[in-house]
Amino acid sequence: MKRASKIMQVAFTYMGTVVGAGFATGQEILQFFTRFGFLGAITILMATMMFVWLGAKMMLIASDVRARSYEDVNKVLFGDRFGGWISHFMLIVLFGVCAVMLAGAGAIFSENWNISYQSGLLITIFGCFLLLRKGMNAILTVNSIVVPVMLLFTVLIIIDTVKTPGSERWMLLSSDHSHISIWASPFLYAAFNLSMAQAVLVPLGAEIKDRKTIVYGSWIGGIGIGFMLLAGHIALSVYMPGIQQFEIPMGGIARQLGHGIQWIYIFLIFAEIFTTLIADVYGLTLQMQERLKISRTLLTIITLAACYIASQIGFGPLLSTLYPLFGLISLGWLALLIRHRPPAGDS
Repeated sequence: MKRASKIMQVAFTYMGTVVGAGFATGQEILQFFTRFGFLGAITILMATMMFVWLGAKMMLIASDVRARSYEDVNKVLFGDRFGGWISHFMLIVLFGVCAVMLAGAGAIFSENWNISYQSGLLITIFGCFLLLRKGMNAILTVNSIVVPVMLLFTVLIIIDTVKTPGSERWMLLSSDHSHISIWASPFLYAAFNLSMAQAVLVPLGAEIKDRKTIVYGSWIGGIGIGFMLLAGHIALSVYMPGIQQFEIPMGGIARQLGHGIQWIYIFLIFAEIFTTLIADVYGLTLQMQERLKISRTLLTIITLAACYIASQIGFGPLLSTLYPLFGLISLGWLALLIRHRPPAGDS
């Protein structure tokens, strides 16, 4: 029972780390899969296989080398010199993502709960700080609560979609996009999300000594991610191509399920932003602690304060520059993770 509980914690944390706010809005599913028509389901299957295989592989490497942070895994993949450079770059991107997540949380408070933007930022920061003081256990606990709610919402979406006229459109839609963009999409999606997720999956893998727990947790987590991707894809396909004009495509679908479900959906977006934020701040502070040698509590305060400042001025222009570059580096990172072979004697 203890192993089963740990396996589910690993699976839920994996799902919660990968399934971020972009997933909840439906934009990621739309951009990477649904706009490619019936082939979207096949590319989702490809991405799911990579999540199952490479998520386990990343955590097993972290466990083998007793990684203190994701930089240790990057050094295994890229070598000491380039691994250090990649980790420095990830530090910048992670900070950018943290600032945007915090700004998104503030926007949810002001737009949906009649609480001011600034108050929303401060409430989110306070919640993050309290949870991060408990370290990895807090991340495991939060995801053990949030991910089952996400799965419930996904099931509700599927049930409603089956009743909707045109529910079989995901098998019939055609696409005029190039074959290169279609078949590259699952690799780009897996590369970007796995490389971002290593901020929390690496310390998680290093903490778990039992290899079977890591493998089974990755299997369940990877299949869970695939299930939620496919559910979103099927639901969005019903409303193609008109759904592409919405900034939050899944919001339009959720509204049709009634006010109660819409409230759950808004809470779900906040919860996903929150879990992504605490996971990324945790990975960020672990990485900086290796360089600065000061207490993690102080680093957490500094990081959250810097994110608060950045969320005031907006981070869009910087991220629009960083994300394409990070996407390319992520593909290189994915290729090296696929090629990596454990030393002789390791199982």
